[in-house]
Amino acid sequence: MSQSVLEVEDLSVTIATPSGPLQAVRNISFDIKRGESVCLVGESGCGKSMTSLAIMGLLPPAAKRSARRLAFAGEDLAGASMKRINQLRGDRMAMIFQEPMTALNPAYTIGDQLIEVHRRHKQQGDRIARERAVYLLEKVGIASAAERLGQYPHQLSGGLRQRVMIAMSLMCEPDLLIADEPTTALDVTIQAQILRLLADLQKEFGVALLLITHDLGVVARVADRVNVMYAGEIVESAAVADLFAKPSHPYTRGLLDCIPIPGKTAPGEELGTIPGTVPSLIGGIQGCAFMSRCPLAQGVCAEGAPLRHTNDTHAYRCIVEAA
Repeated sequence: MSQSVLEVEDLSVTIATPSGPLQAVRNISFDIKRGESVCLVGESGCGKSMTSLAIMGLLPPAAKRSARRLAFAGEDLAGASMKRINQLRGDRMAMIFQEPMTALNPAYTIGDQLIEVHRRHKQQGDRIARERAVYLLEKVGIASAAERLGQYPHQLSGGLRQRVMIAMSLMCEPDLLIADEPTTALDVTIQAQILRLLADLQKEFGVALLLITHDLGVVARVADRVNVMYAGEIVESAAVADLFAKPSHPYTRGLLDCIPIPGKTAPGEELGTIPGTVPSLIGGIQGCAFMSRCPLAQGVCAEGAPLRHTNDTHAYRCIVEAA
């Protein structure tokens, strides 16, 4: 079995607020192997993006990270110096941010921003960096790539800007690529193109991919393994086929019920919903966080939810045994 590119064990992120500490991420654990696609999926505000920022060392000043183990290619990230993190970030660890218009600097051309990444980490000349930039822009499906280098972000469509972000993330041939909701701001047709592009590039370059999304349709098309997050913790993890065939946590089943199934869901048929709202994460949560929204909730849920296994790779947190 190949070595894990990323190992996360008991990762937590706490943010200081005037009302008390907000537990944005609570003791989550997962790993990603080379060439593997792993998804973090869940509602907005469940801690997915905070997890990615914690891994990359990009948390806001008010946020504090702790972990029993946080390792990249066997190297400890939790205890690494900021100098070492800066050496890894953008080089061997790369990230595609959620909104490319704000992630790209409007004052610099596309070429300047692509070349800077390569020049900073590879210490090679501008000519080599420019050739790499043109190659990758062509690779991500941008026509007239050499001419695009002289354009500014506002001169490109949303889909093209996202492709530029993907090309930028690959400039230094990273081992780990984190994509934070890379299709959120795009229309459905462009979403499909970007997802296909990510999957193809990930296979071609053998990158370990962590994809963050709230869309289970995206998960079905891209992931090898899935971690379902709710209220800052992972409530279910499984291989993608296993998760869709046998969802075991009530929250996962609720998410799947919200999705129309081609050929099964009739036009106009009412879709499922999850009642209520995500509980406040300020000051901590007693028992199962999903208890107030769960149709299977019982009094014992206030004491917490045990971790159960349906097989070696499928685990979930719930008092109810999977059928």
